Amino acid sequence: MQHSRFNWQSMRSHIMVFDAPLAILLFLIMSIGIVTLYSAGIDFPGRVEDQLRNILVSFVIMWVFANIPPQTLMRFAIPIYSFGVALLLAVAAFGMVKKGARRWLNVGTPIQPSEIMKIATPLMLAWYFQKREGALRLKDFIVATVILLIPTGLIAKQPDLGTALLVVAAGFAVIFLAGLSWKILISLITFVAVVTPTVVWPYLLHDYQRDRVLTMLDPTRDPLGKGFHIIQSTIAVGSGGLHGKGWLKGTQAHLEFIPERTTDFIFAVFSEEFGFIGNLVLVSLYFLLILRCLMIAANAPTLFARLMAGSVTMIFFTYAFVNMGMVSGILPVVGVPLPFLSYGGTALVTLGMAAGIMMSVQRNRKLVQT
Repeated sequence: MQHSRFNWQSMRSHIMVFDAPLAILLFLIMSIGIVTLYSAGIDFPGRVEDQLRNILVSFVIMWVFANIPPQTLMRFAIPIYSFGVALLLAVAAFGMVKKGARRWLNVGTPIQPSEIMKIATPLMLAWYFQKREGALRLKDFIVATVILLIPTGLIAKQPDLGTALLVVAAGFAVIFLAGLSWKILISLITFVAVVTPTVVWPYLLHDYQRDRVLTMLDPTRDPLGKGFHIIQSTIAVGSGGLHGKGWLKGTQAHLEFIPERTTDFIFAVFSEEFGFIGNLVLVSLYFLLILRCLMIAANAPTLFARLMAGSVTMIFFTYAFVNMGMVSGILPVVGVPLPFLSYGGTALVTLGMAAGIMMSVQRNRKLVQT
């Protein structure tokens, strides 16, 4: 009887790993996503069913990572990072080319290794700073920058500016939270401000990337070509008004004016059908999600856990901010999905992994306190 009770308690401890506030927020956002996807994908049979399956897989991944203590996860930092970089090198050597970009490996089914680096890069950086806790020097931040630039450079070369941006955001969050001084940060910002127009813009950006920036500044320069995405999405966002046109009644989406309306531009569909009030609710949910993640990061029991939680928070923020910004026309189109809302399996699995890490950090804090 005692043995049976022990097994039940052990099983219960593995099941009850989800942080309630975080889990509720994710459930609400994904529910809004399914409702919106049903409308946006009404001409794409099977999208809702596929997304429900993606959510189920993401939920399993979330549960697995929520059960892995941060100190255990730290042991896998070097192998995961090394494996991810090796896959990126394989992509550069013989990856699949789609729409002019070499981003996928065919291993029976196409996979996008750059997605791994959204988690692997901050994981590696957090491990590095944990090992040097209490004895950080300037050279450590230089080494950390190299660790960040290796996958970022390989991803940007594919080219995949959106994913590279997310990897940079997550990695830089770790470097900043590790104790990067404000003097270095200000110097870095100044350096970027000088280098961007003199080196990055003329020599490092591809023609289509420069076109996206110019199109953001003036989408009417090519209204039926490069500016079509932004013009139609901003029309949809604005036409929703205060209350929206109503679910399933969005004309921009259903008359097929909004491109990629189930993936990167699903926010335009949501805005048109649910209006400003709906947007206010959605933005509030994302704000609460990020706030909860910040609270978990602030109370993390170790430097590694705090850095990982901080980087995951930055991932959630960057996803939401960049997507809403590009759909609203205030940022260039970079192909970043709206977290837990856009249709897609790979990104949702990555986000589920990130959410599981947050729950593991919170659970570990409770175990340490008890």
